[in-house]
Amino acid sequence: MSQFRLARISLLLAAIGLNVLPALSHAQDAKPAAAGAPAAAPADTVRPEIFKLLDPTAVKASMDAKNYADVQSRIDQAAATPALTPYETFVINRLRVALGSTTNNAAMAMPALEAVIESGKLDKKSQGDFIQALANYHYNAKDYPNAIKWFTRYQTETGDVASVRPYIIRAYYFGNDFARAKQELMADLTAKQQAGQTPTLEELQLLANTGSKSKEPATYLIAMENLVRYYPSDDYWTDLLGRVQGKAGYSDRFALDVLRLQFKAVSTMPERDYSDMAEIALANAFPTEAKKVLDAGYAKGLLGTGANAAKHKRLRDQANKGAADDAKSIANGEAAANKSKDGTGLINLGYAYVTMDQFDKGIDLIQKGIAKGGLKRPEDAKLRLGSSLAMAGKKDEAIKVLETVQGGEGVSDLARYWILWLNRPATAAAAPAAAPAAQ
Repeated sequence: MSQFRLARISLLLAAIGLNVLPALSHAQDAKPAAAGAPAAAPADTVRPEIFKLLDPTAVKASMDAKNYADVQSRIDQAAATPALTPYETFVINRLRVALGSTTNNAAMAMPALEAVIESGKLDKKSQGDFIQALANYHYNAKDYPNAIKWFTRYQTETGDVASVRPYIIRAYYFGNDFARAKQELMADLTAKQQAGQTPTLEELQLLANTGSKSKEPATYLIAMENLVRYYPSDDYWTDLLGRVQGKAGYSDRFALDVLRLQFKAVSTMPERDYSDMAEIALANAFPTEAKKVLDAGYAKGLLGTGANAAKHKRLRDQANKGAADDAKSIANGEAAANKSKDGTGLINLGYAYVTMDQFDKGIDLIQKGIAKGGLKRPEDAKLRLGSSLAMAGKKDEAIKVLETVQGGEGVSDLARYWILWLNRPATAAAAPAAAPAAQ
């Protein structure tokens, strides 16, 4: 964010920094009115002695030569002239803005900017530029209340609300007014989504940081869900799925379901997640699923080495044997599942076929199991069906099922996250690592 901030103020100062002196004229330049003509209103002028000191040609030559001491001397001498007129004071302050911005002298530039703004002698465009520059000076000085004051004034006087709004929100954040920062960020997020627009990566990262700083997990999760929605990355997916398991009321029975989604959503999981997923899959009688995840971990060079190499080998041997046995005997289980009083057996058998990439067969059995009924947790079954359809590449059907999943303990969250994965951007740009604390 520091680069964002500094780039903006440097552009502003470049726009107003050296081109700040009006074309000067002094009283001797004024021409008398023609005989009989009405007297013209006196134009803004400076006295000859002021003009001599602040002659734009001489000042520009010194500025170009970086002879800032000469420019400062000219300003000081002009300012010491008795009985300065309002216009002469205005001209002197504009030159102070030029010198202060060029030499990075905020102590000179800031009061001069305010004086110029309040002079009433700027055209509308210049007035807005000077107000924005002063607001940025306060922002960079970490004087966030005054930054908000002047950015807000810029909005009021120019009618341009959008361009400085990000600064106002960041000023609330950096000023530790997290409640207001959240309010404004959420308002922008809602408005953009309703308008079919994509929030910026920085906006969502700032919302995540706001949730973190204010110790509001719900706000953080909203930000992470939207980061995954618009800017999916391994880090964001891993963070989101890890945090959802910490929600109040989350059930541990979804540990494997979380890992299943993570396995699909990220390019590489941490080493421990590969072995954990394999262990849980084996415990749930899905050896083919365990074999797939272990094979992936070995292919990435994450398993089979280091202190846990022996454990990885035992898991792989167990998964290989179980997968081979299942391939030979799985067909024998359908008759028994059909005879069961409820559909649980059909659902489990169907998912076993899904793990073998026999999607149509597996999905058909899961659907029959749901239709048979008698299920202890029917929403879990719909989650299983929706995720199976997703893995089969049946996006529209999967979303239709997943949108019907309701309930707590994590089941509706997981259904929603599967939909996020299914609707992921076709060419998602690699996003930065998980949102850092804003600087």
